[in-house]
Amino acid sequence: MKPTLKSLIGKRIHFIGIGGAGMSGLARIALSHSIEVTGSDAKDSSVVKALQALGAKIQTSHAARNVEGADLVVYSTAILNSNPELFRAREIGINDLTRAAALSILMSESKSIAVAGTHGKTTTSSMLAVALQSCGADPSFAIGGTITASGSNAHHGTGEIFVAEADESDGSFIQYHPFAAIITNIELDHVDFFATLASVEAAFRDFAATIDSAGFLTFCADDFGAKTLANSVISTKCISYGVSKDADLVIADIELLTMGSRARVNWLGKNIGIIELQVPGHHNLLNACAVLATGLQLGFNSLDLMNGLSIFRGTGRRFELIGTVHGIRVIDDYGHHPTEIDATLTAARRFAGDGRLIVIFQPHRFSRTLVFADGFARALSQSDRALILEIYSSGEKMIPGVTSKLITDLMEHGEYVPNFVKVVEEVVEFAEPGDVIITLGAGDVSSLAPVIVDGLMRRFE
Repeated sequence: MKPTLKSLIGKRIHFIGIGGAGMSGLARIALSHSIEVTGSDAKDSSVVKALQALGAKIQTSHAARNVEGADLVVYSTAILNSNPELFRAREIGINDLTRAAALSILMSESKSIAVAGTHGKTTTSSMLAVALQSCGADPSFAIGGTITASGSNAHHGTGEIFVAEADESDGSFIQYHPFAAIITNIELDHVDFFATLASVEAAFRDFAATIDSAGFLTFCADDFGAKTLANSVISTKCISYGVSKDADLVIADIELLTMGSRARVNWLGKNIGIIELQVPGHHNLLNACAVLATGLQLGFNSLDLMNGLSIFRGTGRRFELIGTVHGIRVIDDYGHHPTEIDATLTAARRFAGDGRLIVIFQPHRFSRTLVFADGFARALSQSDRALILEIYSSGEKMIPGVTSKLITDLMEHGEYVPNFVKVVEEVVEFAEPGDVIITLGAGDVSSLAPVIVDGLMRRFE
């Protein structure tokens, strides 16, 4: 039987893969509820150290003995059944739950808002948390990225609202049953789990069907997938946003700046002011609109919401400025789908101005590379120079014949450079003042950004 939040207070939860972006947030919230937390991860990290400082007991290896004495084991769907801890827990009868099921318990006593969509979930969730804080709401939140201003991806607030990033990658977001939800967009992705766009659309329909009938769904009227889904929803109120004239919240007079944007906002036909952001790109303006529409529907003041959005400075690995050396700016970004890369590089091109745009891209998963090679090639062609690393498998089995060369063979200026050391050396030597270097991908490519900054410092010292 699925435990309740009250039944877990004073008990021990063991998190397998506790250092992950999603899992660490749950562990942080569990600790704030006076739940004993233990966990394991394959390696030590700043996230692991932060949780240990809060009282979690963490092992940096997976071993069957780690789960002994636990009352509940939580794991992500990326964990194999053969994992020694999960195998042992089931062998001795310890209750186990997926991350999504555990999150649903932690937010069960709150007015939950789940943020879903193929792209923009982390940024939109973070924006919503910051905007609600600006309204004095002090929401709880569990997000798959670190909010720059607070340095945290999770928080147990004193308010009634719980903001949760709802990951669709394995279909488990149907377990959340939120009061309200945001759907930013719907596209084919996670092709290791979803064979077709139709299967992705079906998962989002199932998710929308779990929204509380007294709540609402906020969706982007500019996105065909999200709009089509909303048109099929009959039991829940739908709120729309975008540049579309028939949306409930409409933005107009848009100005896209090098590191921000601004636009006039109409809500239900009435002008409510100007929204201003410190994060770049049209896509982030739409993310902010999702937050503003949701906040207004919840009854919060428009000026307070827009003030919160105006001070939002982004999340980790989302167009994150790692350093500037001799006029060369180094950015790190999580984009790993052609649509995300296209939006990111469009913003990066504006940010670069007259400088060159140099991209280091690491494809994520063999299946995604196979399906989207052409889209990757087109999106990356916005750069002046693109250096493509080998595929980050993320535990996926190799597909014969699928390498990063599938992408570079379709590009005029794409270079296949699988060696991390060599790619850093090339970029550090090639870059000139005014250039923008961006490390891009969902794997470990982010580790190169600070190394590049260090290399540039040595070159120009």
